Amino acid sequence: MILPSLRLSRSTTLTMLGTVVAVVFFTWVITQSQVSARYPDAPAKQVKQLRFEDRSDGSIAVFDYQTGKQIDSIVGEAGFVRGALRTLAQERKRRDIDNKPPFELIARQDGRLTLMDPSTGRTIDLESFGAINAKHFARLLQIDNQTTQQR
Repeated sequence: MILPSLRLSRSTTLTMLGTVVAVVFFTWVITQSQVSARYPDAPAKQVKQLRFEDRSDGSIAVFDYQTGKQIDSIVGEAGFVRGALRTLAQERKRRDIDNKPPFELIARQDGRLTLMDPSTGRTIDLESFGAINAKHFARLLQIDNQTTQQR
């Protein structure tokens, strides 16, 4: 069986070509809109390396990584702190990274506060969740290594 030759008019060919170009363009636009825009970080004013450890009583012990001393204990609900740490911990678990490497709590010169996991590259801009939530982490920068505080 011989297939008849397909002859398209010039306007039909241009319409089809235009449709393909439009689909490719809109696919590219949608893809680009899903890429998150991130402004460059301001230089660090203060960096504190911290380790967080779950305790059997449900609290979270906070350790200064440099000294190994416990500097805080997070008790009670503390939903934002727990949620932020859970997000970073899940990424470590996906990559088979244990809880030994420290997180970095970074106070920036422009007033922003960042919680970063250098082992995965994940970053949480804490001020994005409001000043009250950011203060839960900001207070960890103020604690000296001589005292262990509970909240």
